[in-house]
Amino acid sequence: MPNRRLLRAAVSLACAMWAIGSGAASALDDPAARAKVTTLDNGLVVLTLEDPSTPVVSFQMWVKVGSRDEAGYTGLAHLFEHMMFNGSKHIGPEQHADLISARGGEVNAFTANDQTVYFDDATRETLPLIIDLEYERVANLDISAKTLDRERQVVLEERRLRSEDQPSGRLYDALFSLVWQALPYRTPVIGWRSDVEKATVEVCRKFFSTYYAPNNIVVAIAGDFDSADALARIERTFGKLPPSQPIPRNPTEEPEQRGERRAIVHFDVNSPLLAAAWHAPATGNPDAEALDVLSTILSDGRSSRLYQSLVHDAEIALSASGAYWEFNDTGAFVAVASARPGVNLAEVERRFFAEIERVRREPVREAELEKAKRQLEVGLVNGLETSHALAGRLGQDFTTFGRIRPLDERLAKIRSVTAADVQRVARTYLVEDQRSVVHLLPPSGGAPRKAGGGA
Repeated sequence: MPNRRLLRAAVSLACAMWAIGSGAASALDDPAARAKVTTLDNGLVVLTLEDPSTPVVSFQMWVKVGSRDEAGYTGLAHLFEHMMFNGSKHIGPEQHADLISARGGEVNAFTANDQTVYFDDATRETLPLIIDLEYERVANLDISAKTLDRERQVVLEERRLRSEDQPSGRLYDALFSLVWQALPYRTPVIGWRSDVEKATVEVCRKFFSTYYAPNNIVVAIAGDFDSADALARIERTFGKLPPSQPIPRNPTEEPEQRGERRAIVHFDVNSPLLAAAWHAPATGNPDAEALDVLSTILSDGRSSRLYQSLVHDAEIALSASGAYWEFNDTGAFVAVASARPGVNLAEVERRFFAEIERVRREPVREAELEKAKRQLEVGLVNGLETSHALAGRLGQDFTTFGRIRPLDERLAKIRSVTAADVQRVARTYLVEDQRSVVHLLPPSGGAPRKAGGGA
């Protein structure tokens, strides 16, 4: 016999997808509308959403600190993502993950520009243990020379593998260093190697005590659990943590860009890379949905304009993609293409920017517009599918906006985007004086390796 809770979840998702297809926004049942917000005396925010349709509960701890909050030493936010798994006063290294995994759960974390997020996904009987373990590492994390040196080496190796030895890592490091001359979004989330190498125990302890405070944390719990029991346990544990005052934020504002910026990066590649980025507004801007639609039409998937022009029609590129990147303090409209081996990157750039100019000059077709909006709508509805996705939505929304945005509100904004809106934001933001361009090419005087040699 099929699991009844899983069956109910599948039926709910199917109904939501039908509502998208029929345009019947009122038919959508948004589980997040039932979320409760509780704020403890020390400032900790707890978001709870009971959903018995799924046999799993997701506990997520959203810490409002990312690479944008780093001053002096970059990479500290990401370094602590690793340090948090390295033991505390009462729990040994990796024991947190081992205890949850032994009960069939999953533990992980990620660091972004604006937040660091830790999550535990498990069955409801494991939630009390999860709460105790998460409290333990916030209250009693081992920040010593031994643990710092161990995780420092892990991070440096990760940086080498993902950034220094990867063409895309080099490309994006160079691109964002051009786009932002003042804002900390110009630095990679993983940090610069020299900063990670030089960070001291004292620096790390100060960073942790400043930002890993209850009044800088949002806990989001969604799935099959008892919210009253969970809140009581969180009050007994997290409620004992002292708040941090004040929590510093970077006051810098980005000066206006007054001309195109360009850079060339040399790297041993078969397929040269082209990347371009334009300044765009921060998350929550009224133009956000129109920019999402524009990005979907231009660079999302094989049916997008850039892919069709560069890869399918001209056959001068291997790939073309992009997105509107939204951050708390700024944004960027990004597009990237990989040239076929032997193709001059200048030809790729010519067709690349011709597509940008076309969307500025001519309104998009109605069929393109509706397809892009449908893709965005489906992406939102997919966020109803799992406890993990629901908890992530709660945490992301509350740390960014201070509220949980109703699904109907978000769908209505997407549906209201017109062809004129798309052309307007293209003309407003995709201007030459506001763009940064990076070419990643084989070293000067050398040739890329033969096909099949790897990058």
